[in-house]
Amino acid sequence: MTAAPLGISAGAETSTPPDALEALRHWRLRPGVTASTLADGLHLRGWSTSVTLEGSPALPALWRMVDEALRTGGAADLAARTGAGTPLRAALCTLIGQLHAHGMLVEAPAPPAGAPAGDWLLEVAGRPAEAAAALAGSRVEVTAADPDGAPATAAVRALARAGVTADRVGAPAVARGRVLLLATRADGTERAVGLAVHPGGAFVTPVGSRARAGADTAALGERLGLDKELEAEAGPALTALVAGGAVQRLLCAVAGLPDPGSEGTGGLEPRPRFPSVLVAGERPLRSAYHPWPLGSPEAADPPGTLAEALAGVAALGDERLGVLAPPLTGALPQLPVALAGCAAPGGGLLTAGAARADLARLDAVCRAAELRCGAGRSGVVVGADPGHALGRALRRAALRLPLPARGAAPWDAYGSGHPQARHWWGVLTRRLGVRAQLSVMPLDAEGTAYRADVRGGAAPGRLLGRAVEATAGDAAAFAALGALVRVQAEQLDPLVRHITSPGGELCPLAAAGVAPAPWEDESWAAGWWAAVAGREAGLHTVLRGLTGLRTRPWEPTGAEAHAVAAALRGCGFAVIDVLGVRDVLDVRDVLDSDTEGGSR
Repeated sequence: MTAAPLGISAGAETSTPPDALEALRHWRLRPGVTASTLADGLHLRGWSTSVTLEGSPALPALWRMVDEALRTGGAADLAARTGAGTPLRAALCTLIGQLHAHGMLVEAPAPPAGAPAGDWLLEVAGRPAEAAAALAGSRVEVTAADPDGAPATAAVRALARAGVTADRVGAPAVARGRVLLLATRADGTERAVGLAVHPGGAFVTPVGSRARAGADTAALGERLGLDKELEAEAGPALTALVAGGAVQRLLCAVAGLPDPGSEGTGGLEPRPRFPSVLVAGERPLRSAYHPWPLGSPEAADPPGTLAEALAGVAALGDERLGVLAPPLTGALPQLPVALAGCAAPGGGLLTAGAARADLARLDAVCRAAELRCGAGRSGVVVGADPGHALGRALRRAALRLPLPARGAAPWDAYGSGHPQARHWWGVLTRRLGVRAQLSVMPLDAEGTAYRADVRGGAAPGRLLGRAVEATAGDAAAFAALGALVRVQAEQLDPLVRHITSPGGELCPLAAAGVAPAPWEDESWAAGWWAAVAGREAGLHTVLRGLTGLRTRPWEPTGAEAHAVAAALRGCGFAVIDVLGVRDVLDVRDVLDSDTEGGSR
């Protein structure tokens, strides 16, 4: 819901004509639009949006004038009676503009009488007459092993209620409980959707080609455990629910309407990055859309922002269709660092920590995917995009380099002038009271890459955190932050098996699309991340020269690895294989708490 005073746009950019009242005769009110009177305004509700207008007790009267004109065809008369340039006309135009902005008006003409799904299209379609013509010119087939069985009959019945006639086709090769709906448009293009109904569970695939719908049906049946031989029919309520959902998706695709799985944004937010699957259950009767990155035949584009990367995190850890355990904050502490945890592949717990919970969740998913794909001791590196994956691999390789002959030197975080290093070191040593030493060393003669180590804790000399960054201050800050994560995680569970925290490789995503305020220098997280992001490309060049690291696309082996790899590609994530891994990179030696960093 959006709210605005009279005359001000409410959450969406209006496209009001020069005089909205004059053009009102070309529009009609969508069915289902209702209004509620407020003390000093008006609340309007449409099929997927709503808006609250405030600022004048006359708004309900203005609404009644517009509503009557739209319902009785008196828009031209209202425009003629309202003088040009008057406050009344300006107020009416503002109200009409809000109706346009929130999709509550539909352009004439209406679908002809008896058109397929005419009333529904008037409510949801941008051009109802064109959508109705597309439905009328399409031919629909309902294919099932038993075309007279309950699922197929429910689909045919749902199509008939929409005014669409379907042909039943028998196909013994189709598994019992599964139905394929295929619509052929007037131009010969085909759109298909599959459904499966089993006792206790059901689903509807995304809309695609006939082959795509068949492949998704098979994959989803296996994922949801609905690929067994059907021994009993599902209940009629579940069957009707899923058949109706499948028909709605198919009709929306044929008519050029948004997919139901992407509804609810009102056009004010970007559409979902992935196809979605309608998953339904019987006891209690329920249904919900879940992301299905495997539903696209090609790899998704890499996420361009942190929000897009987090959409991939949600898809990979989805409770019904995900391939990884979801990283959750749960009861884990969120201060002084944010922790997120999940079950680690192979057993045990994986805990990730960062300055914010969303960064911790992203790092946890990448680490869990590496463990799942490479069993922890291979050169498989996962990132939200190619740059993120390369940054992770280069830092790990740099941490395996022999220390320079001059070794590490103690570093004064308080006298360094780096606000983030001072902050995280102070939290570790003063707020938490950890006895630790911080050392920093340059990795090259030019001072363009630095390594920082934090040692101490319960066992003197024990490595708590380390980092490789472009400046000494950045390295010290991320090393101290990593030490904080380890101390917090081990206080909660001394036997935690995997602990991870991100370095500067995540800053380009964290800073993408976020413009720091003028006062946000490196003392602020947003300003610091933006500065680190600006240094990331140069650091990659330096670390490539120091480590000689070479990478190649990763080729999975085994059904489980193939499933994870496909889901990662569907989310736009990058998976790379580091060459010469035994000599250069051992992931567990760098990251996990059962090695040097956390040996017990």
